[in-house]
Amino acid sequence: MTFQKKLITLTLCWTMLVIILGAYTRLTDAGLGCPDWPGCYGFLKVPHKPEKMELAAARFPERPLEHHKAWNEMIHRYLAGTLGLLIAALFIISWRQQQRLRALPTALLAIVIFQSALGAWTVTMGLLPIIVLAHLMFGFLLFSLLALYWLQQQPALHNTEPQLTTLKPLALLALVVVVLQIALGGWTAANYAALACIDLPFCEAGWSERLAFAEAFNLHLGHDDYEFGVMSQDARATIHVLHRLGAVITLSIVAWFSWRLYRLANTVLMQRLALVLAAVLLIQFTLGLLNIVLHLPLANAVAHNFVGANLLMLLAVSYYQISRPQAREV
Repeated sequence: MTFQKKLITLTLCWTMLVIILGAYTRLTDAGLGCPDWPGCYGFLKVPHKPEKMELAAARFPERPLEHHKAWNEMIHRYLAGTLGLLIAALFIISWRQQQRLRALPTALLAIVIFQSALGAWTVTMGLLPIIVLAHLMFGFLLFSLLALYWLQQQPALHNTEPQLTTLKPLALLALVVVVLQIALGGWTAANYAALACIDLPFCEAGWSERLAFAEAFNLHLGHDDYEFGVMSQDARATIHVLHRLGAVITLSIVAWFSWRLYRLANTVLMQRLALVLAAVLLIQFTLGLLNIVLHLPLANAVAHNFVGANLLMLLAVSYYQISRPQAREV
């Protein structure tokens, strides 16, 4: 394996770690553990000495220092910063070697720079939901594109079945549905609506009479702080119900695509891709149910976020594979 392939693999694994820690940071309410950016209370690391803690309290009297939350946030920033350096290295290598496939490393560098800006705005805008959602979506996009870049370097894993191109419309539909479902999930989380409904299959009695679509998708600009949400209970319940309905639609469409891919594929490679996609879909749906039944346990909620990222990545890989069949070697 060449150095570049090893670096892409490392970057892909590092991105998984950043996604997991990002979800953990948000779910432990540590998104504002450091109320400034890129430092923490004006320091490069979390202050612990008494004189520095006094200075931190003077700088941000409205937000007392909580060390566990501050460290959650800062470790996430350190890892995200390292990810940026790894992607910059991939970009430099691809251009210095004058490779033909430069589009992906260039896009990855642009996205990680924008992600850095979104990370800063997440803090400076007090967890504004639309910024939090954008930060999540671009993080998942970065992960999916890195997976495609990794796949480009593995000729032995390229699809060689041209008949699978007939599945392109269904694959694209499944990909779009998953993107929309992840966006709904991100909007649910950003507005602290994950526990707005704790009954199954939809919500508490009378939920259909209390739907508030206008408020549920209002950006609610103008608040200084969005921690713990600013929406009414009815608006949060509306988002939550839509996310549940979206989960059923997503399960149906992606399961149908996985089945069609498995039945139409002739190679073990593509059949395994279909089976892995189906397994990840089932795991994700189960994690979503457990979030409701168990009232959002931390480990389960973090896993739901991470598996969602992998579901999107697998669909992106599936669409790429069936869209670009390679000629068989003879």
